[in-house]
Amino acid sequence: MKLTTSLAAAAAIQAASAHTIFTQLNGNPVGYGIRVPSYDGPIQDVTSSDIVCNGGPNPTTPSSAVITVQAGSQAKLTWRHTLTSGSNDVIDASHKGPVMAYMKKVSDATKDSGVGGGWFKVAEDGFDGTSWGVDRLIKNGGEQTITIPSCIAPGQYLLRGELIALHAASSSKGAQFYMECAQINVIGGSASKTPSTVSFPGAYSANDPGILINIYGTLKSYTIPGPAKFTC
Repeated sequence: MKLTTSLAAAAAIQAASAHTIFTQLNGNPVGYGIRVPSYDGPIQDVTSSDIVCNGGPNPTTPSSAVITVQAGSQAKLTWRHTLTSGSNDVIDASHKGPVMAYMKKVSDATKDSGVGGGWFKVAEDGFDGTSWGVDRLIKNGGEQTITIPSCIAPGQYLLRGELIALHAASSSKGAQFYMECAQINVIGGSASKTPSTVSFPGAYSANDPGILINIYGTLKSYTIPGPAKFTC
């Protein structure tokens, strides 16, 4: 009984330490221009509106700031276990999975909920046969670097950073989704190409092969959920 209790306690401690938050964009202060949550836990229902910019069990704090980014430039998303964690505390290493980013053109980034269509994927890092996007994120001290497409229209967007932890994804609703939305204003875009878009919720199904999956044993390949990455 003591052994069982100890194992359960150890599992609970690991689960609590595994959470993560997209806390900063381009070195701005923590939470500046980002709807950060009060709790660092995951969303596990892909049909919920909480899958868009977080919320529900993890209430987010509104931000009146909009961060200006140059089209074609690199943007740096910082991930941390909590709002006060350092670069050595990103997410538990057992929580393997992909790291992605999406964007959505909006009229007012401070007010748009993000729910519905208009989302396109601008970055993805999955499984290369040996290591995962999460492994590389941890190795990089929680820094996810993406490129803002040069060919999109200028204006305000929501930038949705996302990480999926697959350690318990062999059962329904076992995959853990971590995401936050940054409010950005893209300048210098050529508007020469219009991305194909998807909806959130809607882009993911609970039974997608990259969401309902056993990652243990011999995994030869992995299908990243959602649409193909948009490129100019």
